[in-house]
Amino acid sequence: MGALTRQTDSPAGQVRLRYWAAARAAAGVAEDVIDVSGPCTLADLKARVLELHGSSARFAAVLGTCSVLVGDLPVGSEDPGSVEVGAGQTVEFLPPFAGG
Repeated sequence: MGALTRQTDSPAGQVRLRYWAAARAAAGVAEDVIDVSGPCTLADLKARVLELHGSSARFAAVLGTCSVLVGDLPVGSEDPGSVEVGAGQTVEFLPPFAGG
C-alpha cells in the first residue's frame, strides 16, 4: 500500500489528531492539532504528540494498541515511519473495543 494522502477539513499547515475511547481518556483531550510545515510521517506525529502530552506512559501504551486511520484509510500493519501525512489531513487513533 502506498502513501496515504486523502484530504480532510483540517486547516492547511496543520494535522488534526483525534483520539477515541481509552486514547481520549489517556490524552485528556478529544483531539490535538499539530502545526506542520509540509508532509511528515505518522511516526513523527506520534513522537510529537507524546512529547505534547509529557511522554505519558499510559498514553504511549494506549497509542501502541490503537488502529490508525489517515483520513478514511486504515494504516494497518504499515511502518509508521513510511506512512506520509500531509497538512490538512486527520489522523484517528482507535483503541481496541470490547464486545464487537
